[in-house]
Amino acid sequence: MAAMFTSESVASGHPDKICDSISDAIVDACLTVDPNARVAVETLVKGRADGSVIILAGEVSLDGDAPDYEAIARQTAADIGYNDHAIGMDATSIELCDVQLHITTQSPQISQGVDGDDPDSQGAGDQGMMFGYACTETEQDDELRGRYFPVAAALAQRITRRLDIIQRSGEIPWMRPDGKSMVTVEYEDGAPNCVRTVVVAVQHDAALKERFDDSEEAEREFVTAQVREHVVEHAIPARWLQHGYRLVVNGTGRFADPGGPYSDAGITGRKIVVDAYGGMCRHGGGAFSGKDASKVDRSAAYCARWAAKHVVAAGLAEHCEIQVAYVIGEANPISLRVDTFGTGKLSDIELEARVSEVFDFRPAAIVADLGLKRPIFLATATGGHFARHPTDDGHFSWERIHDERIDALLS
Repeated sequence: MAAMFTSESVASGHPDKICDSISDAIVDACLTVDPNARVAVETLVKGRADGSVIILAGEVSLDGDAPDYEAIARQTAADIGYNDHAIGMDATSIELCDVQLHITTQSPQISQGVDGDDPDSQGAGDQGMMFGYACTETEQDDELRGRYFPVAAALAQRITRRLDIIQRSGEIPWMRPDGKSMVTVEYEDGAPNCVRTVVVAVQHDAALKERFDDSEEAEREFVTAQVREHVVEHAIPARWLQHGYRLVVNGTGRFADPGGPYSDAGITGRKIVVDAYGGMCRHGGGAFSGKDASKVDRSAAYCARWAAKHVVAAGLAEHCEIQVAYVIGEANPISLRVDTFGTGKLSDIELEARVSEVFDFRPAAIVADLGLKRPIFLATATGGHFARHPTDDGHFSWERIHDERIDALLS
């Protein structure tokens, strides 16, 4: 019997992702004012019949004038598509959307251990353990090659990014911002073979069924056909679908307006597995969004992914998981562990030694190596933090392969 593995992703209009985007937009705004800003901001959104609310809470310390948090929250939600109360929230309306601010300065007990740029003295912004992972599953496909990522997660992310593109472009005007995907991949002899099931939920215009004489069955058939053509078979390379697959769209029958925050409250940091590897490896439990890079929940997770990707890209393993752990206020990690699940060309102990030599896991060194003082984080809030294309202006720097580090790992 074939083995199966399933991963999930969510679109930018999912309530939790609205919150991640607002929190990361605030991080970027603070770093624009002060590259050394310390930021830890959480967002909560909820829609009601008579209006909606965005609650911002957390700690910010920066040298300069604080950005307009309320304006950032409203604009970010509106850019995602929430500018109409009828669909779930109108973030542009003061009358229909209340923004509450509960942001203070960073605790002095924390800041005294994490200030400065000296790699030897700048300690971790919190205790905890983080994981990074890479594998060869995507490397058999031309459209996915170079990602070194689990296939189910990569394909689920492609679907939700496609939903985002459609919604923002207006290509299919009855589609709304809220959406989710789930992809089940079949494995043969430990290797991904094909996609067996795709699940998509996409919010839509409540009036859509009027095109079909108010028949919800006909409406669902139409939505399913449109999602199959314009989303699933556009986003997933054909080779993964060649054995046939089951598609489930809006499993309860309808996902009509109002949705988004009206249907579900959203909170920053509730989609940490979606943000990472789709469940294919372990997770330290800390969220990424809303935090500047002094928080190792974010920066060390990025560095661990960067290192694991280099190990796999170097041909030293087919799967590589790296765990790193810190004490708050201390620069050097208290542990580093490499696990190649029996696929390593060298022992895990030897690979651990090489990773420790080639990659510097002290927080200030990570920030410097990856350029994490730039306002680059809003782009990470949706579509996944990993297996994305690095850009010349610093986005997704932890995805860039450096030949000199490959050579160092191999020597």
